[in-house]
Amino acid sequence: MTDQAVDTDGVRLSHDVAAETRFLGRTRELKELRADIERAGLDTLSGRKAPSARVLLIAGRPGSGRTTLGEELVRQVADRYPDGVLRARLSETDGTRVPVERSVRELLGALEVPAPAGADEDDLVEALRAALAGRRTLLLLDDAADAEQVDALLPDNPDCLVVAISQGPLTGISDVRPCTLGGLDTKSAVELLSRIAGSVRITVDPRAAEGLAEQCQGQPAALVLAGGWLAARPKAAVADLARHLHAGADEDTATGRALRLVHDELPAPAARILRLLSLAPAGLADPHTASALAGCSMSSARTTLDDFVSVGLLHPVRTSLPQYEVPGCLHPLLKGLAEAHERPGELQLARARMLERTVRLLQSCRAITETDSPQAREKLLGMPRSLRFPSPRDAADWLRVRRPALLASARLAVADGTLDTLARRLMSQLVRAMVAHFGTQAAAGDLYGIHHLVLDVAERRKLPRERAAALLNLGDLDARTGRTADALARYRAALDAGRAANDPYATGRATESVGGAHLELGDFDRAADWFGRALAERLAQGERADAARLYGRIAAAHTYAGRYGEALRNWRAAVAGHRRNGDVAAQARALSELARVQEYAGRPEESLRTSREAVEWARRAEDTRLQAALHLRLADTFARLGDPTSAALHRRSAEQMLGEEAQEPGTDPEQEGGTCETRNVPAED
Repeated sequence: MTDQAVDTDGVRLSHDVAAETRFLGRTRELKELRADIERAGLDTLSGRKAPSARVLLIAGRPGSGRTTLGEELVRQVADRYPDGVLRARLSETDGTRVPVERSVRELLGALEVPAPAGADEDDLVEALRAALAGRRTLLLLDDAADAEQVDALLPDNPDCLVVAISQGPLTGISDVRPCTLGGLDTKSAVELLSRIAGSVRITVDPRAAEGLAEQCQGQPAALVLAGGWLAARPKAAVADLARHLHAGADEDTATGRALRLVHDELPAPAARILRLLSLAPAGLADPHTASALAGCSMSSARTTLDDFVSVGLLHPVRTSLPQYEVPGCLHPLLKGLAEAHERPGELQLARARMLERTVRLLQSCRAITETDSPQAREKLLGMPRSLRFPSPRDAADWLRVRRPALLASARLAVADGTLDTLARRLMSQLVRAMVAHFGTQAAAGDLYGIHHLVLDVAERRKLPRERAAALLNLGDLDARTGRTADALARYRAALDAGRAANDPYATGRATESVGGAHLELGDFDRAADWFGRALAERLAQGERADAARLYGRIAAAHTYAGRYGEALRNWRAAVAGHRRNGDVAAQARALSELARVQEYAGRPEESLRTSREAVEWARRAEDTRLQAALHLRLADTFARLGDPTSAALHRRSAEQMLGEEAQEPGTDPEQEGGTCETRNVPAED
């Protein structure tokens, strides 16, 4: 039998079927929707230019095929919108409203437009509208919970088209064109049954087929389940199925009656897996998820999930790895079955097993990137083969494919409130895996949300150390995106939490970060003061490397304030500290800054001597860029002293060094350049 797949609200035949057979019926609705695209809006009729995109609304109950109709409309008119189609789902599988901020981030990501981590909703919406201002784009907004969600995503561009799918009207959006769906007409419903169950039984007993379509109320989701039931039972008569559905008329919907019939006739292990899929985060399941939920083997879980696809219970997601989606119209029904058949403790245990499996997969995903660590290799080899990834690329692919489900797992675990220990482990491993594979910058948007969840748990459980860590991480992300005042507030709160936890590391890092925030805000006196406090703590703990670095930060603050005497004293202390620590590269950079301040202070001869010493240490450290920058500084100093020959000599040396480095593999010549100030920043946590 050809695989079938239910979409979030209706029916869509498997991608193996030819494109022209994926959709049937709804001819009148499609014609009306296409006509609405051509019809002039109220603004046009009144002689005004339309202020925003045209909005078409497809309204219908879950299971009515509303998403399939929207996708078919998009397929037919997509060629009119050369800048592509954007899709966003505005409700979770369980019906929870998706925050506008998250939807906008997903759309900006699809447009490859950077979305600053932690940016508020208004800024993100403006960025989205700016990105769509000059494009002809089609937006498909599925499962909208309310008009406010759709209104926030409307482009200020009449050349765009928005197709919104919702259960009811979108009151408040002007000039919206609604198309309300009921059931399929009898002919289309019978044709759908014929395609799924086979034409023989339908042709032999057309009256029974029409009766079955009537029992399904023409709802595509119910028809697909009914057709899948018949296809799995070649000897069953269509009339028998119609009688079964009629006998269960106490169910609220035809889809509910069809699902209960399918569920009740499944083998007990398969029926349990089906019920427990209501716990799958974001409605996305894979063999690992099903195996952990039901406590069965991976192979049996994969076979069962494929069987569910064949009878319309799951929708296969087109990814490089096996992944399945629980249809939105079935999720509340499956949840009801789970609550009716499983004890609360069993559901909690299944959820805990799923989270524990996710934690171990994330550990494996991160460990495979640590190729130089014997401990990581040993830990990886100690894991079951089913939890190991063949290569770092496979691990990154898994992390990318499962990203929505992993983020949803973290949100659900935190919202549960009874699995905080697992939630904390999950979020810790998720952050580490994302940083290892994607980098802090690329994953910043996701990391910001995860750190907020960590903060929620830490405050709920009164864990000051974890609260301090979450606040420091959030402050760092705020600082990187220019929200320095917000970062300062978080750093101060982290300092209080670090002191409450008696955590020297958190306290020291927060103290230094407060100084860094004041430096960015231009308050150099406070910056120097806070750096001084951090220095005292480092010296008291015997942390010489950090102390030497902090001398440099204090010197930088004094330099910006124009206090060159204090700056020179602290840069000399930094040079001495790096020399004692044997850090040649840091010593060269500190000498470079010392020479710069000497030049600012009007001591060009001293600056020349220090720069020459810095060049020698940079050579020993094999830091070509720093050597080139120092040669350029020497050239400028000699030019001011009236020695053009020496200036030209040093400038040629710098150009030669930069040219040679630009020719080395992996370097970008556009990033090479002249002098640039070296600023010491605290190390990443």
